[in-house]
Amino acid sequence: MVAMEHKRKTSWDSKISVSTVSTRRFSRAGTPSSILSSDSDIRFTRKLGSQYRCGCCVLAAFLLFLLFAGVSVYLGYTFLLSDLPSDQIFLATFRVTEGDAFSPDLADPSTEAFRQRSRAYRDRLNLVFRRSPLQMPFIGAEILALDGIEGEDLQVHFDVRFDSRYGSLESSDVLEVLASEIDPSTTRFFANLTIDPASLEVQESISAANKLALQTNSTTAEIPSSTTTPRPPRRCSPIEFSYCKHLPYNVTSYPNFFGHNDAREVNDDIIAFRELVDAECYKQAYDFICQVLQPACLEGDEEDVLSPPCRGFCKEFWSGCGSRLPERLKAALDCAKFPEYADEGSCRSKPGCIRELQASALSSRICDGVIDCPDFSDEKDCAYCREDHVHCGIGTACIPRVKRCDGKIDCPSGSDEKDCLSLAPSIKSLKLRPTDSAQPSSYTAEGYVVFNEKGTHGKICTENLNNTLPDTEMQSVLQSTANSLCTLLTFEGVQSVEVRVDEESNVPYVQMQDPTAPEITFIRSSCPSRQVMYVRCSDLACGVQAVRSKSSPKSIGKISGPGDWPWHVALFKEDNHVCDATLVSANWLLTTASCFQGQPKAEWSARLGTIRLTSSSPWQQERRVVGMVKSPVEGSSTVLLKLDRAVGAFSDFVRPVCLPSTNSDPIGNASQCNTLGWAKNRDLLQRVQLRHSAMEKCENVSIAAVNSVCTEAVYPSDDCTEEEVAGSPLLCLQPDNRRWALVGVGSWRIACSKSGQERPRLYDKISSNLAWIKSTIVG
Repeated sequence: MVAMEHKRKTSWDSKISVSTVSTRRFSRAGTPSSILSSDSDIRFTRKLGSQYRCGCCVLAAFLLFLLFAGVSVYLGYTFLLSDLPSDQIFLATFRVTEGDAFSPDLADPSTEAFRQRSRAYRDRLNLVFRRSPLQMPFIGAEILALDGIEGEDLQVHFDVRFDSRYGSLESSDVLEVLASEIDPSTTRFFANLTIDPASLEVQESISAANKLALQTNSTTAEIPSSTTTPRPPRRCSPIEFSYCKHLPYNVTSYPNFFGHNDAREVNDDIIAFRELVDAECYKQAYDFICQVLQPACLEGDEEDVLSPPCRGFCKEFWSGCGSRLPERLKAALDCAKFPEYADEGSCRSKPGCIRELQASALSSRICDGVIDCPDFSDEKDCAYCREDHVHCGIGTACIPRVKRCDGKIDCPSGSDEKDCLSLAPSIKSLKLRPTDSAQPSSYTAEGYVVFNEKGTHGKICTENLNNTLPDTEMQSVLQSTANSLCTLLTFEGVQSVEVRVDEESNVPYVQMQDPTAPEITFIRSSCPSRQVMYVRCSDLACGVQAVRSKSSPKSIGKISGPGDWPWHVALFKEDNHVCDATLVSANWLLTTASCFQGQPKAEWSARLGTIRLTSSSPWQQERRVVGMVKSPVEGSSTVLLKLDRAVGAFSDFVRPVCLPSTNSDPIGNASQCNTLGWAKNRDLLQRVQLRHSAMEKCENVSIAAVNSVCTEAVYPSDDCTEEEVAGSPLLCLQPDNRRWALVGVGSWRIACSKSGQERPRLYDKISSNLAWIKSTIVG
């Protein structure tokens, strides 16, 4: 790192001083003399004769008058016109019964049909008011929506805007003009259309400024109460807002994400959102806006819940249209508060994923067995996956929904029988989880023990244990059952197990048929006492490739599949992939300081759960990097990165790696060691098998430190199709042949020197940093 300091010199190194006095006499008495004097600057002094003074006084007076007039105009606009009333806006609608009809493409404002038809109606309405008694205050009309039933009457929704400086108007004034125009005997601009007079409606819309004033006035007039009325439970209701009739769901709930309490308040703000759609600042602005104004509503536990657009969808909209949003709407639209697809309860992903793959020349990824779209759309309706089936999560395999948890493994990875016994806060919460795949969406470390059989869930009733077993033996059965369950879910062990009274209604139950048998069988039963098992598991097991439970870790291919390396993280600087990192806990990543050398302050983000940088899998999660802690160990460039939020949904595709033990050789005792790099187009994650090498080989190509370890590729001629970026991991399989540990971190980018030959690879050892890593993570 080189620091350079530049000093700027002036173009003059010395001062110039010139003094000139003219003694020349003019023919007129009192002719002014001139003095030119300079001491680092030049000054002019001139004495004016009496014959010039009158004209200059007149000129000065004229200039003063202009200055005074300008100041007066400025003050007038600043102080007298600063509080001009906002425009008056009237919302109106009518139904066309003859001469035009509704078609489905008119419901979508982004279609060319809507644009042409709305332009025709807008031009007619503008002519109506410009030829009416309201022509002076009239500003313009705008079509808000076109709806109806296919092939039948067309309902036209529009607004009319007036300049309030010409005086306040009433709804009746606007209604009179429109009623006169749609009357067949007096119409001039709707002569070829028949409009139902009874369908004509006009109402004034409260503008944003006036609405804020009303809220402010009502707030100051009210006397604060010592008690507040609790908000009633949220309940789903049919969508009434016609602008968003195209949505694939038909129920929503209020308040929405902008705080609107009903459809009328949404309609009052529609102009601001229509302007965003018409501005085409984001090609899917219409879909996003409708999903925020009328979010999907799902049945919940205590109350119903909203299913918003996913965070990635929000960020794309914000990058295109965020600067155009009014300030009051910007504050409400915080993309950080929107969930990811992998979060509990899920969200609605951006539509059109397959079209984007095709537009990016990635059609080969459709139906290839790897999920590239959050909604699984690229692997649905394939030759191997019918419409009524669910994807196995990995590979080209789908199964009927009824085969989920039927006691027989149907998916190659066994995902359809994985979490048939699991933990959940309630039965209803399970309904909020994504159902597009047989693969479990995430692990839950605490909750009621839930049994799943062919899609029907039940809680484990302990009533028969109370009736048949002594207290000590019952606790032993509960402990052993909980321990087996936590181990099955790949947790380290059990924190606690207890019996609770179930407060959830309409819940089916199962009980253990023979709790002392080596293999426990569950049978359907009633549970009058409603006593059920509640379990807390300890930390998730580190370094486990949970998707490969039926195969050996040594059988991993060169091209990474989903879940092969669930702790691998791609680091992005201003949305550009520049480095990699490794997940070591829910809040911390491990990488190298080399990523940040010479980099100005920028926004860094971490992407977890991905093996293709140009895809968005259902299990992908993103976090912002908000802090960095450097290693205090001499010769180590390792750093820990703090995430803005803990990883909230551990799964088979996102989970932490193990750290090495202090008394083991990083590579010598391992049966296999690998690093991870990216294909030359930096898109596909690939594995490179490594072995220990003499330090002399690395010292010839790089600068080694006391904390370095030198490696080389096991198959150099076959492993020259990828490159590592800084922060790439050195991973070694532990002696139990089940867990992987992070034993080193690459400091620099490593690529092939020429075809078939690779340079030795140098890594920072992790074992010497263990005490610092553990204390930082815990602290």
